[in-house]
Amino acid sequence: MQHGGYVASDGKQFALTPHALTLAGAYLRSNPIVAVLQPVLDRIAIAAQEISSLAVLDGDEVVFIARGSPTRIFFGGVDIGYRLPSFCTAVGRAILGRLGDPELKARLSAMRREALTPQTLTDPTRLLAVIAADRTGGYSLVDREAEPHFRSIAVPVKRYDDVIVGAINIGAHVDRIPMEEMVKRFLPLLKEGAQSVKARLL
Repeated sequence: MQHGGYVASDGKQFALTPHALTLAGAYLRSNPIVAVLQPVLDRIAIAAQEISSLAVLDGDEVVFIARGSPTRIFFGGVDIGYRLPSFCTAVGRAILGRLGDPELKARLSAMRREALTPQTLTDPTRLLAVIAADRTGGYSLVDREAEPHFRSIAVPVKRYDDVIVGAINIGAHVDRIPMEEMVKRFLPLLKEGAQSVKARLL
C-alpha cells in the first residue's frame, strides 16, 4: 500500500493519503448497483424533500454507497462510506431479511449487538421476530435505535431473480417527521423506486 502511494509512514505509524480516495472512486464508478440506483435516489429525494440513501451489507455492518439530496436544500445526513451495525438500522434489517430464519438466528446470535441508544433492540430472539415481520411486510422502520432523535424507513433492493442486494431508505429527525408520515408518504416512493430497477440489476 505504501509503495502504491495509498499510505504514508513516519517509520512508526501509517496514515492514509489522498490517493486512497481513488480506490473509493473506482469502486463507486464501477458498481452497477450505484449506477442503476443513483437516478432513483435523486428522484425519491426530490419527491420526498429528504435525503435518500443506498446501503449494502459488509460483514455485520451496512455501508452507505450512494445518496440523493433535494435540489432546493441540503439537509445533511449520512455520508457515502458511513457504516452502522446492520441489526439496528432499517437498511440493515431490510437486507438481513434475505436470510432464512435458521441462518438469520445464527447470524444475529453471533454478531456483536451493542446498544447505541436507549431504544436499541439487542435481544436476538426479538430481533429475529422483528426482521421476519419486516420481511413479510416488505419494509423496515427503525425509530431511534441507531442514532438518537433519528428514524428511518427502508425497503430491500432486489435484483432480477428476487435476491436482495441492498436497501434504500429515507431518514428524518424525530421532531420533524412522525412515524405515520414515514409510512404514508415515504414508503410508496421507496417501493416504487426499488421495483423500477429490479429488471436492470443482474
